[in-house]
Amino acid sequence: MPTLLELTSQGDVGTITDESKLPTIELMGPEQLYQLWERQNWQSHAIDFTQDKLDWAGLDEELRQSLAWNLSSFFIGEERVTTQFSGLVMAYESQSEEAFLTTQQVDEARHAQHFNRFYEQVLGMDGTFEDRLAQARNDLNPAFIEMFDGVLVDSGQRLIENPRDIEAKVDFVVLYHMIIEGTLALTGQWFLTEYMERRGILPGWVEGFKLISKDEHRHVAYGTWFLREKARDSALRQRMIERLAELIPMASGVLVPPGADPQNYEILDYSMEETNSFAFNALGRRLKVIGIDMASLAAAAA
Repeated sequence: MPTLLELTSQGDVGTITDESKLPTIELMGPEQLYQLWERQNWQSHAIDFTQDKLDWAGLDEELRQSLAWNLSSFFIGEERVTTQFSGLVMAYESQSEEAFLTTQQVDEARHAQHFNRFYEQVLGMDGTFEDRLAQARNDLNPAFIEMFDGVLVDSGQRLIENPRDIEAKVDFVVLYHMIIEGTLALTGQWFLTEYMERRGILPGWVEGFKLISKDEHRHVAYGTWFLREKARDSALRQRMIERLAELIPMASGVLVPPGADPQNYEILDYSMEETNSFAFNALGRRLKVIGIDMASLAAAAA
């Protein structure tokens, strides 16, 4: 099992030519990422959940509850980022960036549709999309609610009020692309997918999650490109460091299952050390590419 989520684990996103010189990595810009989106497009409603429904019925109740927390975090998370992304689209600085950011909002809506179908067809939750979202919210922990209903909403509103506020844009990309997607979502996707495949269950869910992960690698590639461009400004680079120092403790809390000891917990059959190492080592790798050294981040957090 790898301990790091490589920035280039999706080969289309970039190529590391020298592991000792990660900041020199060649990154795709918005135009290339838009073209990649066209090549990688997929349909959420084409995924077959027939076997998933049979598998879910055969799982014991304890495992269902454990999975419900993980799945609900993604379901609500995809809905939240879909609705809160408009400000970043409005903040585009080039036509290429506008085109790519628009695809990203479409991706998030597609991901939410995937989870809505899974909850309806596999978990058997009747009612409307909104009813299923409301039920999924019962599984969330306080740190998740603070990040997604508080910090994310506030960050998006600042951009809606002033799309030309570059500091607000940097804040949003740090929160969304580095923390929510790059640290939390891709980590959860990797471990959940590995768990399902190892057990040979929920193939439709796995198929959709792999496609969602491919989308989010593309999104994180944009965020890494954008922040590296803006980090050339020392004041904006310092702002990134300060925002990360504020958000990392909250992100650590998001990973804790409800009712678990925050100093000693498991997610499915993975230890806290495994999931945290995977998540935050991945973040550290991207920060090196952006040009943020971990010593500066540690000093800001002190």
